[in-house]
Amino acid sequence: MSDAPPPPPPPQDPYQQPQNPQQPPNPQQPPNPYQQPQQLSPADEKLWATLINVGGIFFYFVPALIGYLLLKDKGPFVRAHTATALNFQITIAIALVVSYALIAVFIGILLVIAVEVVKIVFSIIAAVKANQGQPYTYPLSIKFVS
Repeated sequence: MSDAPPPPPPPQDPYQQPQNPQQPPNPQQPPNPYQQPQQLSPADEKLWATLINVGGIFFYFVPALIGYLLLKDKGPFVRAHTATALNFQITIAIALVVSYALIAVFIGILLVIAVEVVKIVFSIIAAVKANQGQPYTYPLSIKFVS
């Protein structure tokens, strides 16, 4: 008898699925890219609408734009709130550009302060309405998206 060790087992592919001879392989169907998106629950719609309205206070139109692009097909309530928030934040951005252009004249500083106060007040009102599940339309906003 020889004292040689037995040969090592053949290498196995770590990504290979173990074969069970009793069950046939179950190929998964690839996702359908044309499938309708999942709808959000009413509580999730209210949450996202509230967060988007509050986010506009700190990050201007960015949360409303991202929310509109990602959530517009997830439910009618969140679509309405993201669209109105985006319209309002774009209107505020235009008002701020005009106000900063008028800073050379003293009125620009007052306009920047007034626009920021209006943005904060109306965004808080919209967030409260969204959290209550009520529709809200910002006053003084130009309708860019619907």
